[in-house]
Amino acid sequence: MIAKRLLATFAALAIPLAGLAQGYPDKPIRLIVPFAPGGVTDTSGRVIAEGLGRRLGQQVVVENKAGASGNIGTASVAAAPADGYTLVLAFDGTMVINPHVFAKIPFDTLKDFAPVGKIGDATLIIVSHPSFPGKTLKELIDISKKDPKGVSYGTSGVGGTPHIAGELLNLRAGAKLVHVPYKGGGQAMSDALGGNVPLVYTAVAGAIKHVEAGKLHAIAVSSRTRSPSLPNTPTFIEAGVPDFEASSWVGILAPAGTPRPVIDRLNKELNALLTSPEVVERLAKLGIVATPGTPEQFGEQMKADLAKYGPVVKAAGIKAD
Repeated sequence: MIAKRLLATFAALAIPLAGLAQGYPDKPIRLIVPFAPGGVTDTSGRVIAEGLGRRLGQQVVVENKAGASGNIGTASVAAAPADGYTLVLAFDGTMVINPHVFAKIPFDTLKDFAPVGKIGDATLIIVSHPSFPGKTLKELIDISKKDPKGVSYGTSGVGGTPHIAGELLNLRAGAKLVHVPYKGGGQAMSDALGGNVPLVYTAVAGAIKHVEAGKLHAIAVSSRTRSPSLPNTPTFIEAGVPDFEASSWVGILAPAGTPRPVIDRLNKELNALLTSPEVVERLAKLGIVATPGTPEQFGEQMKADLAKYGPVVKAAGIKAD
C-alpha cells in the first residue's frame, strides 16, 4: 500500500513537470551576454539565439550586460528565477578562470548554474612575426629557454584563456614566455604585424587572414585536433608537448534549479542547431567548432577546467586589478 502511494505521489509530481516541458516556452527568453557587443563571443551568442528562437517558437532576446570580465552579467543570471526564461552565454574565461583570478567573485560556477550545453570550441593559436627565428614550437621553446629575458607573447589581456594557455606552456614544457597584455586582441595583433611583439597567442579567427597573407607565421594550435581553417598547422601535441590542450569554449547555462524538462528541451534544440550545416558554417567563420553534447558533458568539462587552471593561475601569480 505504501509503495503504491509513493508511486502515485511521484506520478502526480511528474505531471506538472511534463506539462512544463510541453508548455515551455510561452514567452520570450533572455540570453545574457556578459560582454560588450561585437566580439566573437557575442556574435556566436547571436547566431545561437536566432536559431533557438526559430526552433522554440519564441524570440530569444540577446541582452549585453558587460563588466568585471563577464562577472556582472553572469552573476545576474545566477540570481534570476530558475524558470528557463533567463540564460547566460558562458565563456570559459569567466566560468573557470575568473574564480581563480579574482579575490572575490559573485557566483559559484558549479553550484549556481545548470548546464544546458556547450556551443563550441574556439581554437587558439600561437603566431609569430616572420622575423622571429623559431618556425616550430620546439624551436620557440628552445629560444625562450636560452634567452635570459625570455620571449614575449601578446594576448588580449590579463587572465584571458590565451594568457593562461601561455603560462600552462611554461609549466608543461619549461618554456620562458613573458606575457604582454593588451586591451584587446586587435591591439595585440597590430603590434605583432608591426614587429613590436614577436608572438601572439590568440583565436584562429583573429589570425587566419594574416597567416594566409604571409604577414604572420602559424606555429601551432593548442586544440586537441588540427583546425579545419589551418589544416597544415600542427597541434601542440603533434609538435612535442604531450597532452597539451587549451581551447576557449562557449556554451549556455541556466540558473541552478531550472527544471530538467526545460533543460532537456533547450539542449535538444541547441544540439539540433549545432548539427545544422548552416549554423556549423556560421560558427566556423567565427573560428568556433560546433560541439553538440549533453548537459552532463558540459558540466564535467567545466569541473575539469576549473581544476586544471587553478594551479596555473597560482603558479603564475595572476591577479585581477
